[in-house]
Amino acid sequence: MLGPLTDNAETGELSPWWALYTRHQHEKVVADTLSAKGFDVFLPLYESVRRWKDRQKHLSLPLFPCYVFVRGGLDRRLPIVTTPGVHMILSRGDKVAIIPEEEIQAIRLTMESNFQVEPHPFLKCGDRVRVTCGSLQGVEGILVRKKNVFRLILSVEMLAQSVAVEINASDVELVTPANPAIAETSRLLTSIAAPPGPGRRGVANSAVSSA
Repeated sequence: MLGPLTDNAETGELSPWWALYTRHQHEKVVADTLSAKGFDVFLPLYESVRRWKDRQKHLSLPLFPCYVFVRGGLDRRLPIVTTPGVHMILSRGDKVAIIPEEEIQAIRLTMESNFQVEPHPFLKCGDRVRVTCGSLQGVEGILVRKKNVFRLILSVEMLAQSVAVEINASDVELVTPANPAIAETSRLLTSIAAPPGPGRRGVANSAVSSA
């Protein structure tokens, strides 16, 4: 769920995003309650399939377990912290920890796309790339490969949590190499655009960060 993008209707000024730390499995209850109280809430969910011997069940689970994002509204702290299921407002020192707008919007775009998205172990280092086309155009993250599947890793650094979205490696361009002295990822992204020729390895055998 994602409310209006602006907090001030007159100036159109964007209020900052921040995060609530919640009780385990209370993210949806907290988000629904705060939304009903008039707060601008963002709770990204992903689809997960749980399988048993005789059946399977499709579940909508939080991408960031135990966290709910809220935009603005910090002048109304009492109705926030008294909401059942809320542990605390995430802070840095004595100030509320602000979540960068670009991190929230990158997650929002993945939720609106048709790509498969799921939680991923926190990843901070690696070759940074930018999506050049499609619904995720302009989004930046770290490109990793697992077998022949490429994933774009997006992180919310304040939470030390990441998510992964499957993507075509030919749809990204290199922004910042993890090691400027090694242009391996750049070579890989360039080679993906053309099919393998004689004596040339395909993408499946090319090197890229793996997860």
